[in-house]
Amino acid sequence: MPVQFPPIILASKSPRRQELLTLMGLNFKVELKDVDESYPDGLSPAEIAVYISEKKAKAFTGDGEIVITADTIVALNNEILGKPTDRGHAQEMLKKLSGSKHVVFTGVTIFKGDKVHSFYDRTEVLCKAVTSEEIDFYIDNYQPFDKAGSYGIQDWWGIVVVERIEGSYTNVMGLPTEKLYNELLKFI
Repeated sequence: MPVQFPPIILASKSPRRQELLTLMGLNFKVELKDVDESYPDGLSPAEIAVYISEKKAKAFTGDGEIVITADTIVALNNEILGKPTDRGHAQEMLKKLSGSKHVVFTGVTIFKGDKVHSFYDRTEVLCKAVTSEEIDFYIDNYQPFDKAGSYGIQDWWGIVVVERIEGSYTNVMGLPTEKLYNELLKFI
């Protein structure tokens, strides 16, 4: 039988993160706080993911429950591809990803009271070349506006366009579950 973790607060509106915690068998509730996701210049993509995750954690006062926050960054040649602002921005990002390799970083922070632990995971993703028509089809049918890099590994883009990944699949979804489980075991 897996370890029984105490109740957890997931500070994320991401349905993918919520689904992953459910699949992990964790007892959690979702609580959201508005957080400015800006970051200082000069940070690496991994440092940005952890910085924003920690910033999200600091928005909580912590009343005895474990809180998990996360932030996912898509980086192509050190250019950060965040969530698209509109259709044109999504098209631009997906054209950049077409036929190239990028890296996905997810920073995760676990905290309870004054105990804080942060880590990140890194996954390389190789995409085949796609046409403008395929990009438009994807945007029209999958509305990737809430996703870093403008795509979801668990939908059409991941099924048809992603040729290979090196690293954690769930990290690309937004939460490196295997690593999170191990870090939670050490945390409690």
